[in-house]
Amino acid sequence: MKINSVLKSELSKYLKLKYNLDYNDFEIQQTRKDFEGDLTIVIFPLLKYIKQNPVNLGKELGTFILNNSVHVTGFNVIQGFLNLTISSFYYLEFLNNCLHDDYGFTRINKNSSLYLVEYSSPNTNKPLHLGHIRNILLGYSMSKILEASGKRVNKTQIINDRGIHICKSIVAWLKYGDNKSPTDSNEKGDFFVGKYYILFDKIYKKEVSELIKSGLAKKEAEQNSSIFLEAKELLKKWEAGDKEVINIWKLMNGWVYEGFNKTYNDLGVDFDSLYYESETYLIGKEIIKHGLEKQIFYKKNDGSVWIDLSDQGLDEKLLLRSDGTSVYMTQDLGTAYKRYKDNPEMKGLIYTVGNEQDYHFNVLFKILKKLGFKWAENLFHLSYGMVDLPSGKMKSREGTVVDADELILEMTNNASKLSKELGKLDGLSSNDKKVLNETIGLGALKYYILKVDPKKRILFDPNDSIDFNGNTGPFIQYTYARIQSLLTKSNYKKSKINNQLEINDKEKQLLKLLTIFPEIIKSAADNLNPALIANYTYELVKNFNSYYQTTTILKINDEELKGFRLTLSYKVASIIKSSMKLLGINVPEKM
Repeated sequence: MKINSVLKSELSKYLKLKYNLDYNDFEIQQTRKDFEGDLTIVIFPLLKYIKQNPVNLGKELGTFILNNSVHVTGFNVIQGFLNLTISSFYYLEFLNNCLHDDYGFTRINKNSSLYLVEYSSPNTNKPLHLGHIRNILLGYSMSKILEASGKRVNKTQIINDRGIHICKSIVAWLKYGDNKSPTDSNEKGDFFVGKYYILFDKIYKKEVSELIKSGLAKKEAEQNSSIFLEAKELLKKWEAGDKEVINIWKLMNGWVYEGFNKTYNDLGVDFDSLYYESETYLIGKEIIKHGLEKQIFYKKNDGSVWIDLSDQGLDEKLLLRSDGTSVYMTQDLGTAYKRYKDNPEMKGLIYTVGNEQDYHFNVLFKILKKLGFKWAENLFHLSYGMVDLPSGKMKSREGTVVDADELILEMTNNASKLSKELGKLDGLSSNDKKVLNETIGLGALKYYILKVDPKKRILFDPNDSIDFNGNTGPFIQYTYARIQSLLTKSNYKKSKINNQLEINDKEKQLLKLLTIFPEIIKSAADNLNPALIANYTYELVKNFNSYYQTTTILKINDEELKGFRLTLSYKVASIIKSSMKLLGINVPEKM
């Protein structure tokens, strides 16, 4: 039984006997580094039931637990905080019991709750970019963390494969593409299609500028650009089922999907289910029709459909344009409904979407609740901040957006350069060098992004992220490889250790950190925050490196003590590997 549960049980019994109080809601936390002790019990919540001085009550409970628990060897009270010192025996027994590889993970069975995690969800008119990378890494990591916490997970995305954006690329390709394909141009499909989206924008801006010069107001000019009108007409034809338009649409989207899949593969992420806006928007239209019949929605004189959310502290929201074409809300209503129908046992749907869409998702969830869908209570928005790059650090195709592929390549090249300078590639084959550089480069990228609380904006410097010192992915990867080298040199075989050993403070601190790994996973899952995993791992690695620098492990004569130190090192490495896996990061055996 975990020490926290043991302490709660013993204290609850005491309070029942002494005060006839049924209480088990104890707050137990790790003792702060500047105080003596291992675990701290917060006394203040008890004072509303037991009218006593907090220090006196703390001493009373501390005395009881010291006399009645084999695990507690001392205590002190600071104001309303009871600090307990836990025996080395407990931590050594804990180590013996956690040597299995899945320590900290909750097993999944057929009765485990099902969660859907949506991420990526790109438009099919351009390549994935830096913003998508944060989205993808957050979503994929959260899916792994939820699985580790005992949830069944369906990794999903909605592909925005229809709408005016893709029509713009199609119009430009039809006019200027000379019927060429990505193969003809030797380009990835998403770059190829994105090129025509950029071309459309250039022509559009030129036409708008000329119309303004001819006397039209800016807004009027924007609506009357000839190439824009062509794109609008193309969208109407698509929604009307025009076969020629749909065939071209399928062709160009197919090119984009091939490009996306290459990027996903390079990032090491995947999906369990795909939804397409071209299909779900129709379901959304049916939902809107249903909402009109129930008078939840209403039509304006121009035929557009709206909902009034002023009673929810919001405003009016457009659901369907006057010409009958859909908006993003149309599709999102349909997608949410379709996902629930496909997964009726769903206990949660997590949307990984940037914070610029906070209002949109607030509206979406409220609309679904107004429609009476009970499952709408289980919708969550994993909102995250933007990612910025220092100006001039990297080139980009458009000058403002950094392509995901470009960034991945840059990270790999940076890793290769630094690894070569530090001699970490010596003796490796060319293929092993390639694999290691990719592992380090991607590890640096993923860790740098995931170590930051999702709600915060990130300033990402590709060069600073690849460093073998400090709070970086390569530093953690190097520590893991260092431990593997240590274990290999010793011919270590996993085995239980003597629980009566005397251990030093650094060893105890490492063991304390190992004990909280399951709590960290649970907290990261509950708070939708992979940064908790990342920063826990860094704290563990930092403590191990301090221990490694000051403690002899191999060159000691005491075989039992050597065995313990090797086992401790083994378990630290095991947790590093597990933690990094939850972040989607691989760790090299050699480095």
